[in-house]
Amino acid sequence: MVTDIEDTAHAVEAAAVMRLLPARPRLLALGEPTHGEDALLDLRNELFRQLVEQEGYRTIAIESDCMMGLVVDDYVTSGTGSLDEVVEQGISHGWGTSAANRELVRWMRAHNVRADNDGRPVSERLRFAGFDGPLEITHAASPRQALTALHGYLAERVDADLLPCTADTLDRLLGADDLWTDPAAMMDPSRSTGQSAEAGQLRLLADDLVALLDAQTPHLITASSRDDWDRARLYGRTTLGLLRYHYWMAATSPARMTRLVGVRDQMMAHNLLAVAARGPAVVHAHNSHLQREKSTMRMGGMPLEWWSAGALVSTQLGEGYAFVATALGTIRHQGVDTPPPDTVEGLLYALPEDRCVIDGPRLAAALGDTRPAPRVSPWFGYSPLDPAHLADSDGIVFVRDVPQS
Repeated sequence: MVTDIEDTAHAVEAAAVMRLLPARPRLLALGEPTHGEDALLDLRNELFRQLVEQEGYRTIAIESDCMMGLVVDDYVTSGTGSLDEVVEQGISHGWGTSAANRELVRWMRAHNVRADNDGRPVSERLRFAGFDGPLEITHAASPRQALTALHGYLAERVDADLLPCTADTLDRLLGADDLWTDPAAMMDPSRSTGQSAEAGQLRLLADDLVALLDAQTPHLITASSRDDWDRARLYGRTTLGLLRYHYWMAATSPARMTRLVGVRDQMMAHNLLAVAARGPAVVHAHNSHLQREKSTMRMGGMPLEWWSAGALVSTQLGEGYAFVATALGTIRHQGVDTPPPDTVEGLLYALPEDRCVIDGPRLAAALGDTRPAPRVSPWFGYSPLDPAHLADSDGIVFVRDVPQS
């Protein structure tokens, strides 16, 4: 059996990944089964560099706050700010402290500045995007930043009579940001302001502002730069997504948590489709956000199922979306030891390579009717591959042992 699997294994490099695919996808999604391991982020960086140099990819989108990501994109494209400030202020979830994320941003900026210091043409510049919502596991951001930015963009460019409200009205309805960001609201819906009368008014006004943005598109793309218009659309998506998320934070329905994780991935999907419209992009996030099958998890003892961003995007892009999952052998510093030999990871662990790219559908075919056993991780932070979904990924990157960061 190991011999059969060896035939599906290749060196981890961009060319090997691309050979798995019928054509260059608009979005090439590289998943990870755990967060916070620089060894995996270093591998992501290496593949992204090769995809830039060999395949013409120009954007990377990572699982980070889409509003904060604008800070990184400004630095990468124009040098605004300092590297230290940018990784601290532009990458969420605490991942700005990662040496690998810092190196990614540093390399992208260096790539955009040619040796003669004139800079690359705009069409050849690398771009950075966060595609997660402004969300953390304990709370969601206030919609203030995105909503006021959207209103400000429109107020500068369309007749005042077309606006559904003034900036002062938005400020009054938004109230104090602490009302929106109270971490207690995640476990206690009564602490959320998401279903207040003011929040309801804000949802209607935000919808009107986004509709106005769409209706005025022919004027706006001539009255501002394309980047400014793209950002205004991001402000609109983020505002509507946050207000929807806060609404469900205040809900007492049994479906509350399912709706919350679903709204998050829906926000991710909308952002990824916007990234894809700009050109070929590499996407990096947890496998559960990128897979084509339904995602599952337990939260507070409750099983949750929802369609991931990857599943949503794949239905629209078809072969323009590709998903390469990552699986690991060991993370010994987290208590994840050698995988059982009858699991997918155990079969891959028996291969001689420390890391390799596996053709997912070919691996599933080689295994035939002998489905591997599901691996159970002793550490909640690692999500093993589901053997039932092998053929649903375009490929698998397997890393034998993850050293301690």
